[in-house]
Amino acid sequence: MSTDGGPCQIGVIPAIGDKFVLEHIGLTVFGNEFTDAPIEPWGLDELVVARVRAAAAGQSVKRIIYARGAFDPYYHPPRELFRDARNDLANVIRQVTANSNCERYLVATRFSGQVPGTNQGAEGIGVLTNWSSGAFKTASLFAFFRITVFDGKTFAKYEDPIGLGARLASSLTNLVKDENFTPLKDFDVPSTPDAVVSDIRLRDGVRAMLTAKLDKYLPAYVAASGSAQ
Repeated sequence: MSTDGGPCQIGVIPAIGDKFVLEHIGLTVFGNEFTDAPIEPWGLDELVVARVRAAAAGQSVKRIIYARGAFDPYYHPPRELFRDARNDLANVIRQVTANSNCERYLVATRFSGQVPGTNQGAEGIGVLTNWSSGAFKTASLFAFFRITVFDGKTFAKYEDPIGLGARLASSLTNLVKDENFTPLKDFDVPSTPDAVVSDIRLRDGVRAMLTAKLDKYLPAYVAASGSAQ
């Protein structure tokens, strides 16, 4: 149920749908390339909100709107010698939820995961190619995001309902098929940011990945009622 103008049990704060990464892994690290493309028209943050509402049927859900750049202190924190990074996300959420008064806040953020078979990482949402892709025309979509739930009054984090042990077990049983990656065959890398945005195959592929992962994990986070830390 949508209650953008009324009481709020769950405030949803999606922060994953603003950019798409074109990542190329070279034969050596000197051949690695990274390019960003803005993809707000794909509506990925709206998709997150829609899937939360589907998972939280019967609960009041409100999307929390925030200013552009609000998550910069979290994604691009200042380099300080004695900085404590543990509260970076909580500090951002305190600022963007002023006067929202939700019981809990469910936050979706990008994070970095490992590319199987390499010592390289991939962050957020994007497409990955490597030094051999030119010959085989293969690539992989990737989607790395994290769900965090905060108490609406204290802004303490709820315990992760999935748990590290379950994540490790899942990763061990998915060595062949990694849910964070989807292969693309006969793929030509877009040459410009505009070409990325207009690429329906990339858009629909990413939306399908996000929907599958969100629908798999969101029910546990929506139902989370453990102690906040």
